[in-house]
Amino acid sequence: MISYKKLGFVNTKQMFKKAMSGGYAIPAYNFNNMEQLQAIVMACLETQSPVILQVSKGAREYTDQTMLQYMAQGAVEMMKREAKIKKLKPIPIVLHLDHGTDFAICKSCIDNGFSSVMIDGSHLTYDENIKLTKKVVQYAHKHGVTVEGELGVLAGVEDDIKAENHSYTKPEEVKDFVKKTGVDSLAISIGTSHGAYKFKPGQKPEIRLDILKKIEKMIPGFPIVLHGSSSIPQDYVTMINKYGGQMPNAIGISEKQLRQAARLAVCKINIDSDGRIVMTGMVRKILFEKPSEFDPRKYLGPAREALKEMYKRKNKEVLGSSGRV
Repeated sequence: MISYKKLGFVNTKQMFKKAMSGGYAIPAYNFNNMEQLQAIVMACLETQSPVILQVSKGAREYTDQTMLQYMAQGAVEMMKREAKIKKLKPIPIVLHLDHGTDFAICKSCIDNGFSSVMIDGSHLTYDENIKLTKKVVQYAHKHGVTVEGELGVLAGVEDDIKAENHSYTKPEEVKDFVKKTGVDSLAISIGTSHGAYKFKPGQKPEIRLDILKKIEKMIPGFPIVLHGSSSIPQDYVTMINKYGGQMPNAIGISEKQLRQAARLAVCKINIDSDGRIVMTGMVRKILFEKPSEFDPRKYLGPAREALKEMYKRKNKEVLGSSGRV
């Protein structure tokens, strides 16, 4: 058993409490490799934003759980060192499992230093979702780990998560679900989607803020989470397509609506696809313009810098988390 505290992480309790009272959302950025991890941590340090490092089941398998543990621990130490050099306050960091599919993977992450886990039982019946979520909560809380549950289904595709249609969260169910499971936060479905193709051409992207407000009334002061909240930056989609990629009709969530949601009960916003798109765009551009380049540092380095700037802008202009340490 490896305690997340020994690795330098915190759980989400105080982080969410401050976010809710301050009217902003904590960035929850997914990473799959070293460059993404460095960009996330440095962007949040430089903007003085708390951060949740998110790892999906697929990313954990890709990276290897032991390698992942030391990468995340190394990121914390890097942050502390850079904070001293830049004379900045150290930032709180959560290591979070994104979309845990069963009790076994949640337990494994808890036992290996994760400070927060999500158990996604949204594909189950309501009663089965409660049963599974409660089991994870009981184990996690013994070790001081916070748990995120989910009600409702998001459409889209990202890693192992696939669904053709939305199933909006029912406001009348949230109070009962929270009470029976003991979860610390709740992911809801109000119109966001996984992946880069969130909406059909001509379809207006829209978050159902009316549903969010009803949920907020049912569980006042309770932390709400939005998944699938990438905005799919069109300048980088254009870059990808210009330099040999094929991403027609890639559309994302309105950043204006995300900011509105963050001012309400949403205190955690998940962003994955934006990071993938920025990195892919930069790598394609550099290799197209310099076809003889074979040093990964020469194309992953600039991609890392572009990622960092994108994350910094998100913290300042969309999530409102900048300067909240």
